[in-house]
Amino acid sequence: MKKWYAVIGDPISQSMSPNMHDEWFKDNNMNASYSPHHIYPEHLGEAVESLKLLGCSGWNVTVPHKSAIIPFLDDIDESAEVMNAVNTVEVLPDGSLRGSNTDGAGFVQSLEEMFGQQCLEKKVLVIGAGGAARGICYGLQDKGYGPIYIANRTIEKAQQLAEDLPNAKALTITKAENILEDFGLIIQTTSVGMNYATTGMPLNPSKVLAGTVVADIIYNPLETEFLKAARENGAQTMNGVGMFVHQGALAFEKWTGIQPNTASMIEKITEKLGGNYVNR
Repeated sequence: MKKWYAVIGDPISQSMSPNMHDEWFKDNNMNASYSPHHIYPEHLGEAVESLKLLGCSGWNVTVPHKSAIIPFLDDIDESAEVMNAVNTVEVLPDGSLRGSNTDGAGFVQSLEEMFGQQCLEKKVLVIGAGGAARGICYGLQDKGYGPIYIANRTIEKAQQLAEDLPNAKALTITKAENILEDFGLIIQTTSVGMNYATTGMPLNPSKVLAGTVVADIIYNPLETEFLKAARENGAQTMNGVGMFVHQGALAFEKWTGIQPNTASMIEKITEKLGGNYVNR
């Protein structure tokens, strides 16, 4: 019997997950498919029941449902619990639903794939304090990175996230901008610059030291204004394609027990998005 998987969100038309997972199913000769479903927040509970009743074998969860879906699941693992967010749902053999979060681990895998562990024991600046920032902070701390500093336009949100972490501090955007030379790893997690819909930068990277690793989790465009400015100041830069692929691969492995080919997928997505930027 053919299996089917899904991704739910609001909106969802921009998602590249269906193409990625369908390609992996094909690569591994699996009789399965993956489809996007636009679910409004007020219908989330009904959607979960429908996916279960219709025999969905597992699904991904994107904004704005990552935290809201938790009450509709039977169990969540430690990653989802500490992040208070789920991006992957497994349907277990007994029909129960278990949630997990692969965002943080996916980011760390992409970072170490490109730069090894050169950022270990260096100060980390995370720009933004939303769900993506939370996942990345926990993923980094789990692997021994830090200390972590969190800068956000609303300092209260940065303080709230910092309080939830064992070794983190909150900064204003202005303060972070003035001490960028202190950080060996800088990670931009906000939506500023995404899909060319928002222009500008979350902060001015002019004080970034040459050789600093600067990452932006946005992958469309491949090089945001922030990454471009950091690169021109001598930083080593990384866009969000690797994180996107690795978090998806971890979900794929949870569902199927198979590790998909991430290297070729990163190349394919980069080419599809224009291919004129190479992480460096």
